[in-house]
Amino acid sequence: MNAQQFNLPRSRREFLQRAAGGCGALALHALLADELRAESLSADDNDPLAPKPPHFAPKAKRVIFMFMTGGVSHVDSFDPKPSLFASQNKTITVDNFQGKLGQFSMFLKSPEWKFQPGGQSGIEVSDLFPHTRSIVDDLCVIRSMESDHTNHYESTLGMHCGSWTFARPSIGSWISYGLGTVNRNLPSFMVIAPNPPYAGNQTWGSDFLPGAHQGTHIVPGSNPIADIKPRVASTDLQKLELDLLNRANRKHLAERPAEQALEARIRSFETAFGMQREAPEAMDLSGETEATLKMYGLKPGQNTGFGWQCLTARRLAERGVRFIELIDVGSGGNWDAHGDMQTHAPLAMNVDQPIAALITDLKQRGMLEDTLVVWTSEFGRTPYNNAKDAKGREHHHQVFSTWMAGAGVKRGLVFGSSDEHGIAVAENRVHVHDFHATILHLLGLDHERLTFRHSGRDYRLTDVHGRVVNEILT
Repeated sequence: MNAQQFNLPRSRREFLQRAAGGCGALALHALLADELRAESLSADDNDPLAPKPPHFAPKAKRVIFMFMTGGVSHVDSFDPKPSLFASQNKTITVDNFQGKLGQFSMFLKSPEWKFQPGGQSGIEVSDLFPHTRSIVDDLCVIRSMESDHTNHYESTLGMHCGSWTFARPSIGSWISYGLGTVNRNLPSFMVIAPNPPYAGNQTWGSDFLPGAHQGTHIVPGSNPIADIKPRVASTDLQKLELDLLNRANRKHLAERPAEQALEARIRSFETAFGMQREAPEAMDLSGETEATLKMYGLKPGQNTGFGWQCLTARRLAERGVRFIELIDVGSGGNWDAHGDMQTHAPLAMNVDQPIAALITDLKQRGMLEDTLVVWTSEFGRTPYNNAKDAKGREHHHQVFSTWMAGAGVKRGLVFGSSDEHGIAVAENRVHVHDFHATILHLLGLDHERLTFRHSGRDYRLTDVHGRVVNEILT
């Protein structure tokens, strides 16, 4: 027995068409419109990863997005506050503490690292990041970032997905969806992380976008991508097996034209076959010079550490990957310095030299001109605490610092500011939605036009908010 014997619909679209008698005309029209649009979105030669033109001429071809998990203290890194140095244990009243509204008496806490000017721009960076300070003339430091939530999970989700309450497609997935790929043998969106951050793999998930746009997780170590090695005796035999599987899947899909999940799975098989050749080569650093390895702080044969992540990111960027995210640590042992700010020191040491090396390396190769490099955390840390002489700092989403470098971004610039103690935005507020809109803009994507219809409405990364921060663009 089969579906035809019982006269059952063979596809979701056919089911909806038959449902006309039981649906209102408007409801049916809306359902069919969603269905037809979904088909058209995946009908580009049945290839959701096909290269697509941007909305306008882009400045950037790719993004390397560095995410420091846990909340880096802005007043100890990129936002110098002379008055805060002189205010240890002075009391101040704040109206928001750890997401609670009211009037709270707090003790100011001075930074534990000195700030010094770097480069010709004289932008001050703390002694936590001496290597990054050496390349500060290539950076645009934003000191007026603002997020919507004080918890790690929600703020990590917001920084990646533009939503603090529900899982939505990650920024990397949106970019893959908007532009497609230029190298079919590698995913368009890859994430190099020893462990997932808060919010887990939702931070690189595609949610309602076609599954082909989900980030591929690379774990530093001897086996960066699980199951990448073929299990059959030869490439020819594997190709025969994949061809047979592809024919069966295509026959199945022809009877169910709206099965986007199946289309994505077919494409994932094809990409995985190409990855067996290209991914191991991209992550093999044996061909890099001794000088390059040393610049990143790497030893020959080393396959872990943030230096390895940064150098591998450069190699993936060279090979056409659109969006590469680097996550330094996972949801434990990170920048969440409630108990002691000195835990920032080894974390900064882990990333500082590789960050400077990546910017320098891209610049020397002429790649910084069309590569956007982003450094951020989910939020900052409080310039105060509720206990006198507290060693740590709490979560602080009201203002924090981030920076961009490379394609289309002004260099040696500080944009925005916080107040005298680093508690709130003083001028030129940049919300996370604005941050995302600006990244998309540099890639030639209009954040208001990059949409996907799901459950009867058009979704976008910036929801109904966001403005491009034109003041930082060349």
